[in-house]
Amino acid sequence: MIMASPGVTVQVIAVVMTAHELIEAWSSCLETERIRLTEAGHDAPILASQGRLLQTIGGLHLYEFVVPSDVTLHSDLPVSVVPIDEAETTEGIVLHQTGHTILVQLVDGLGGDVPSVTLVPDRAGLLSTSASRLRDMLAKPDLFHFGPTERLASLLQMPEVDARAVPAASSVFATVWMDDRSQRRQKLASLAVELIRANKRILFLSPSHQECDEAVGQVARTIKAGGLNYRMWITRYELSVTTQAGGIYLHEVGFEAQMHQFLAKSQADKASLKGKYDRFRELAPLLAHKEAKQKDLDEVRALEWRLVTQLRELQVRIADVEATLKQFESLSLFQRLAMQALGKNAESLQQYRELYQQQMDQLDKEIDVAKGRIQQLVPEAAVPRGKRAEFDELKEYIAKLGGAKKVRELMAAEEHSSRQAFLQNRRLVATTPTRVATDPVFSQVRFDVLIIDEATRIPAHALLAAAGLIRERIIISGDPREIASAGQWAIPQVVTHIAE
Repeated sequence: MIMASPGVTVQVIAVVMTAHELIEAWSSCLETERIRLTEAGHDAPILASQGRLLQTIGGLHLYEFVVPSDVTLHSDLPVSVVPIDEAETTEGIVLHQTGHTILVQLVDGLGGDVPSVTLVPDRAGLLSTSASRLRDMLAKPDLFHFGPTERLASLLQMPEVDARAVPAASSVFATVWMDDRSQRRQKLASLAVELIRANKRILFLSPSHQECDEAVGQVARTIKAGGLNYRMWITRYELSVTTQAGGIYLHEVGFEAQMHQFLAKSQADKASLKGKYDRFRELAPLLAHKEAKQKDLDEVRALEWRLVTQLRELQVRIADVEATLKQFESLSLFQRLAMQALGKNAESLQQYRELYQQQMDQLDKEIDVAKGRIQQLVPEAAVPRGKRAEFDELKEYIAKLGGAKKVRELMAAEEHSSRQAFLQNRRLVATTPTRVATDPVFSQVRFDVLIIDEATRIPAHALLAAAGLIRERIIISGDPREIASAGQWAIPQVVTHIAE
């Protein structure tokens, strides 16, 4: 019997299975072990002391605790942390253990110094989540990729000798078998740089978070030596357990730090957009009111112009009448008779003059009313200096974003951008296989290439879960002599019926 992962018992059996069969076997094995752990009550509370906050990045907090000498907590084990004062419980994961000291990543802060807490490990939950991911791969094959996974499944069933015979490179599967660990890691770093230059999205896995930090430092140095900015391409998914690796400050490539910076910029951009949109909405009714008043002003001015024109015409007519009356006595008999034939005489001309004067008096009153209305409308229709240009600029800006409706949708979006979308845009994501198999964010993210550092020390079920996310190629690294001694690839005993 061989231990493939903490608490999972397997037996080496000479069977050859497809990827689907191997995934089903490991899913059943994990579920069986989960039931055993639940019934045996292995997830007993642990009293941890001397807690202290090491760092806070974004919404995550890294704490150090001291546990009893007989306690061993494996990396990526989820734990519930209950403060001594029985305050609200927070959740986290164990990142690393050195002797009696453990590093725990928490989603809620507990303060700078924590005298003691109660840790409640959830090994059964970890196994259940891993098994669920494998079952999802079987139940929803269209959402996962099984081309490279089939090649990996074949390797996972090979002994050391056969594994060494696997071709070093192909379009779908490649191995980096070297005795020297530093040479293997340097080779992986060089391959990662080549793939980044080829615009490939890479999932980089290491057995533990400490080894992941070391690998990230190696890749970052290689990228830097190649003339690229490693901060733009690499993200370390969990909080790093070491400050720097190979001269590279790991907080610069931490996913949480990058996400926090992105959110800060995003929120600043959203605040700027909100300010512009609010100003647009403030100016829109104001200028609409001004435009309505300007329209009224134009209409009144047009009316005034028509009244003035009529007044001038009447003035001309009165002047003609008065001129005629002055000359009437001196007109010849023929001219008088001609005027009388048209109904004009001294008496009728007087009547015409009175009529015209009445009309002029009425027009004067209407013109006075129009002028008063104009004086009232001029300030109401006046647009303050610069307001029109400001509004036109905001209107053009909003139109470029898709209009007011689109801007409202952007404003209504959640304050925190999707971690999945942000992760999808990173070129190289470094983490551990267990995090990939259990963190929900990875269930929807897909990669082009999978690079596995020290694969022989990683449980087969975690490798299979990660392989389903890969579209094009898998690169395996390690020492094949460790396949048997590590026992992480041993086929579960529960699948003996498949070979029959």
